[in-house]
Amino acid sequence: MRFSIITICFNSCLTIADTIKSVAGQSHKNIEYIVVDGCSTDGTKEIIGHYSGNITKYVSQKDNGLYDALNKGIALATGDVIGFLHADDLYADEKAVEKVAALFDKEKTDSVYGDLVYVNSRDTQKVVRYWHAGKLSIGKLKLGWFPPHPAFFVKKNIYVRYGGFDTGFKIAADYDIMLRFLLDKRISSAYLPQVLIKMRLGGASNRNLQNLYRKSSEDLAVMRKHAVDFPLLALLLKNISKIPQFITKR
Repeated sequence: MRFSIITICFNSCLTIADTIKSVAGQSHKNIEYIVVDGCSTDGTKEIIGHYSGNITKYVSQKDNGLYDALNKGIALATGDVIGFLHADDLYADEKAVEKVAALFDKEKTDSVYGDLVYVNSRDTQKVVRYWHAGKLSIGKLKLGWFPPHPAFFVKKNIYVRYGGFDTGFKIAADYDIMLRFLLDKRISSAYLPQVLIKMRLGGASNRNLQNLYRKSSEDLAVMRKHAVDFPLLALLLKNISKIPQFITKR
């Protein structure tokens, strides 16, 4: 099974080398690695050039936000399965993709997802928040549950059939696409109860109060778009569900 792993970046000189090395170190070797840069000016492009032997496809051009960049990566992908590893993120271990591939093969499913941990930006061994995804159900989706998007691997033909990210959303297009796939289109999915991704703290959606407000507003718009029965309740439960993630750090 061939995986297309997509990394988007912009002025990520402090972390991009770790991300590239994390992909290069995977035990599953049938990986097409795509890097989409938004015309960085801080030395990111030079670092990417240093690791060019580990990268299959690379583009550097202006984009209209992170979801536009992700769509560019999807358009370039030729693998059976697409996964995203952002420029601040790492795989939890060298067998992460191999374990995902094994579950795809075993379950014959459209998608696979696992757990994610948020880690200290300077010390990636220090877990700050543990996102234990748990098993999917339609009822849970309607009440604000969703899997961690960076740990969500989907077959390329699903993107071809149902489309990429809606760039009308600036922060919540990942939530939108998961509801489109899992709730609206009811694609099949299998849960791998293991940590697949380490995400450094400091993402766009929780960077400041303005972004938190915008994220909640977009989440509500996504829920209404996908006809979630009680969107205000689902939004409340979606936010409350994050509290245990700060307590459980296994």
